[in-house]
Amino acid sequence: MFLGIDLGTSSIKFVLLDEKQNIIAQTSQSLSVSQPRPLWSEQDPHEWRKALHRGVFELKSLKNKEFSAIKAIGLSGQQHGAVLLNSAGGILRPAMLWNDGRAFKECELLANRVPHHTEVIGNRIMPGFTAPKVVWVAQHEPDIFKQIFKIVLPKDYLRFVLTGEYATDVSDAAGTAWLNVRSRAWSNEMLAASHVTEKNMPVLFEGSDITGKVSKYISDEWGISSDTVVVGGGGDNPSGAISMNVIKPGSAFLSLGTSGVYFVSSRHYRANPSDGLHTFCHCLPHYWHTMSVHLSAASSLIWLSGILNEPNVEKLIAEVECSAAQKNNVIFLPYLSGERTPHINVHAQGVLFGMRHSTSRSDLTRAVLEGVAFAFADGQDAIQNAGIDINDVAVVGGGAQSDYWGGILASVLQRPLIYRHNRDVGAALGAAKLAWLALHPCDPEKAFSTPAVEKIIQPDPAQSDYYVEKRQLFRKLYQRVEDLFHYEKIF
Repeated sequence: MFLGIDLGTSSIKFVLLDEKQNIIAQTSQSLSVSQPRPLWSEQDPHEWRKALHRGVFELKSLKNKEFSAIKAIGLSGQQHGAVLLNSAGGILRPAMLWNDGRAFKECELLANRVPHHTEVIGNRIMPGFTAPKVVWVAQHEPDIFKQIFKIVLPKDYLRFVLTGEYATDVSDAAGTAWLNVRSRAWSNEMLAASHVTEKNMPVLFEGSDITGKVSKYISDEWGISSDTVVVGGGGDNPSGAISMNVIKPGSAFLSLGTSGVYFVSSRHYRANPSDGLHTFCHCLPHYWHTMSVHLSAASSLIWLSGILNEPNVEKLIAEVECSAAQKNNVIFLPYLSGERTPHINVHAQGVLFGMRHSTSRSDLTRAVLEGVAFAFADGQDAIQNAGIDINDVAVVGGGAQSDYWGGILASVLQRPLIYRHNRDVGAALGAAKLAWLALHPCDPEKAFSTPAVEKIIQPDPAQSDYYVEKRQLFRKLYQRVEDLFHYEKIF
């Protein structure tokens, strides 16, 4: 048996696989996020530990015999988070998350210290990355900074809980701004610019490498063998790619989760930092991936449901489907948490434009669905501008439950979108498969079966033409209001 654990933003998920990579059981535990100030986004790692144990015991209650036969554990999780530990392994402050935007000035500071940083890390330094967050701590919380012994990523804090080891995988490390992504090694130059050293970093592994065994405490508490190994695993997006078998060059997925991701696998390192594109290591040796990242995807729809006091998101989408007006003039900029690709603008904000007295709530819902799709189209342009071919595109995440939204996306992107079975399991399944691969070494392109196709949504040519024109207005709107976003000018 193989256990996959995915530490997400809103929940921690668990998947149990058998030797044939069949899902035996799965469960999840909810998590909360604290946003005590504008641009801040934090979680308490103590809560992660509690949720980890709750989820494990729930999984045991479902399949106790199978759970006790676990041989390997794979880990996945939200990327870029900064978990700061002292020499005793104690947590020094709440973890700063991927969507925490407070360190925008520290990005500029690091960029000035290493002017050629894009050549080193393959990316522009963004506030969500780990390095600027740690520099922010050095600037604003110096007493805490002085106590730092290790800096680990969210999933790797769980690894420490399981094994007592400080380790990470290169796909997750690539999102710190401390990794030389081409060489898959820590960059001493980037570390020095943050006033830390490699001694403060976890040891690097590939995703299917074994990083250690579970501790005696975990073995006894969970009722599993003391020989159970924990493998490198991967960041949530690379692990999600494994779950969909997005490994071959040009294979891709589009994730409609809290944030939005357009992910393409490659056997070559190719970067396009000027367009805010992410070029990271895949969680398999000798593979890389490129992705555009959009900080508000399905969360934009959830936000609108709250504003409209309609908790049933599916009802909102159904209203749009039934609406007589299949076109409207309302445009939504989906930048509720700032934006990465292509703007790299932590100050960007959501905008609803073009409303009149006649504007209905279905008009607003349609505008949100379209706005997120337009953001993905910007990301697709950035990927293709890097000379990267995109072949089959699978859709995953909570937003993948809506065929109507899929039709909008297909028409905006002007390409068919594939919907596969198990598309809602995601990174936890990928982490479990990496654990399987650790004990069954083989060619990764032949290791995993691709989930069966449930349906393919084709673009509507007439809608595609309409969306070409509307997307031009979407892009012009951002250009017109961009200089109004900066907080220091508003407040």
